[in-house]
Amino acid sequence: MITRGFTYIAFLIFFASILVLAEKKTKSNFFKYVPAIVLLYFTAMLLSTLGMWQKTDEINRVYKSLKDNLLPAMIFLMLLRCDMREIVKLGPKMLIGFFSATLSIMIGFILTYAIFKGFYETDTWKAFAALAGSWIGGTGNMVAVQGALNVPDAKLGYTLLMDSINYSIWVMFLLWLVSFACRFNKWTKSDTSLIDEIGEKLNNKKQSMRKEIEFGDLILLLGLSLFVSAVSIYLGRLMPNSQFFQGSTWTVIIATFLGIVFAMTPVAKIPGSSQLSNIMLYTIVALIASRANFAELTKAPIYIISGFVILAIHALLLTISAKIFKLDLFTCGVASLANIGGVASAPILAAAYSEALVPIGVLMALMGYIVGTGGGLLVGKILSLL
Repeated sequence: MITRGFTYIAFLIFFASILVLAEKKTKSNFFKYVPAIVLLYFTAMLLSTLGMWQKTDEINRVYKSLKDNLLPAMIFLMLLRCDMREIVKLGPKMLIGFFSATLSIMIGFILTYAIFKGFYETDTWKAFAALAGSWIGGTGNMVAVQGALNVPDAKLGYTLLMDSINYSIWVMFLLWLVSFACRFNKWTKSDTSLIDEIGEKLNNKKQSMRKEIEFGDLILLLGLSLFVSAVSIYLGRLMPNSQFFQGSTWTVIIATFLGIVFAMTPVAKIPGSSQLSNIMLYTIVALIASRANFAELTKAPIYIISGFVILAIHALLLTISAKIFKLDLFTCGVASLANIGGVASAPILAAAYSEALVPIGVLMALMGYIVGTGGGLLVGKILSLL
């Protein structure tokens, strides 16, 4: 049984590294349906349930200090890849597709919460806000919303369950739809020539960027991200507090703003930000899971059902938008998965249409990082009023 703070952190990071290595090296399809980060959450949760570590004062202090200070740094690094100038170049139709998907997901959460509110546990709106952050952006946004709203770690068990089961089935459904692209595009009367042109331009630009990560890159990005975290926390404490906007919320907002600003500077061209932000993300997810307990997941079925209802509302509204704005199936599918799946899965769906379109999938997924935290907080604000 672990009782020391350093041993607790060392074990969690080492365990996360084993899972990441297994995902990279194994030839099994298991990790296609259960990503390493989801497996990390549930395995750490299981170890917590079995009493692998005690919640001693030392462990509690280390947990809070590391999690609170890493979160703004992770958000900053995550957003360094999100250049607003490149996103604008996607053109109006793809931006309409993306934000139609975003808005339909938000409406799905609000309507589903209103329908099933009587079946949920107290303060479930906070967990839904965190999941909305994930389904608009990614796991990093979910963690950011969780930190901003002080969502109990145990509540995230439901969100990760929905994020795993509902998401996996949604990915398979969207891949199945690829074969219906011609019929769908004919129904919406869409023009796909511009998409092919943009995809080729983005792919050429990506090939010209430096890919080798050097020691100087990592130390600069690490130092800058930690400094941004310190500044964000300091400024967040100076901001006025309200029922919704508290110090932790302001900290997340400030780190997000700085990440978007620096993404338009030469700092964004330094390779390694993705790798560093992923290390921080896995560390934070492991920390959150280490405080949860399977005994607290007593209403899993209703949450999984809720996830499918959210997706059904999202699909219906996105289809209506496609008909109104004459969007093609590629734009709708990738926009949906860019929100719900993020960088890990949107390029896969894009490649199912054409390898030349992969950069569009990546760029649309990065857009989710920008709006995911704000979207999750907005959903949370609306749900708190229901």
